[in-house]
Amino acid sequence: MIVIMKVNASQAAIDRVQFEIEKLGYIPRPAPGESRTLIGVIGPKPLRGKQHLQALPEVSDVLDISTPYKLASREWQPQDTIVKVGNTSIGGNKVSVIAGPCSIESYEQTKIVGEAVKSAGGHILRGGAFKPRTSPYSFQGLGEEGLKILKQVGLEVNLPTVTEVIDTEVLEMTAEYTDMLQIGTRNMQNYTLLKEAARTGKPILLKRGMSATVKETILAAEYILNEGNEQVTLCERGIRTFVDHTRNTLDVSAIPAFQRLSHLPVIVDPSHAAGKRHKVLPLALAGVAAGAHGIMIEVHPNPEEALSDGPQQLVPADFKDLVDRTRMVAEAVGKRLD
Repeated sequence: MIVIMKVNASQAAIDRVQFEIEKLGYIPRPAPGESRTLIGVIGPKPLRGKQHLQALPEVSDVLDISTPYKLASREWQPQDTIVKVGNTSIGGNKVSVIAGPCSIESYEQTKIVGEAVKSAGGHILRGGAFKPRTSPYSFQGLGEEGLKILKQVGLEVNLPTVTEVIDTEVLEMTAEYTDMLQIGTRNMQNYTLLKEAARTGKPILLKRGMSATVKETILAAEYILNEGNEQVTLCERGIRTFVDHTRNTLDVSAIPAFQRLSHLPVIVDPSHAAGKRHKVLPLALAGVAAGAHGIMIEVHPNPEEALSDGPQQLVPADFKDLVDRTRMVAEAVGKRLD
């Protein structure tokens, strides 16, 4: 349920409503607005006490939330969330560019890419320090050394950073070095990791699971929001289907679906969807045309020598072309790429 307070309701009335919600055995979750406050009622269904809450002083209305997720829903928050990441943001009328190597391999490699991302107009530097790979014999990342490199390069090129956290054992270390935490597709429903990552207070980039529905993805985000961390960005990175012409199928239709159901920003990752660099550009443009708030692109100075996912990584010159063309599409759909 959502308790809607009257315009300019007093703090005493808001406190009274929260007290009564707690007496009913539920958790109140206030959301102050410019002129009125909403108070979410969190607890197991069926929720009771609607008429009692409706009769309290300065309460305008009490509404039921029809979706299984509450805090991520448009019913709870009609306006779009803007996620702050360092000196930039994701959401609103802006198209954000997140880019960098799949894996941090060395300082030199990361610095080349970081400078290319910055000069092309990118907003956030990405890079993997811990790599959850399908094969145990594949490159698993540099670990803490990779985190140190990413942070150093981010400071040198003046870009905030994002990297994937793979489990709770390295969560504290990862949060220490980066500005945003990524939850990868394999961990989308690792609820312990979701809750622990939320408690760091860092903004979270949540990737859709490779076989997850839109509803399941939003419910995963609900775990983060329920811990009091409202800085969540969703990422459509392609789902597993029966086709063999692409690594994953980028579900462009999920973008407007996410935006209709949830106030959280959503970006696309065409690199992991495509698996081949020649498909990254058209998928990025399609995502932005469909309304995505950003794109995540993998860039490498020598993709043929990359230690992971070389075939889908762009060289800096091709990345610059992608950003320039993305800017034109963003403007065509009424957005901007600063």
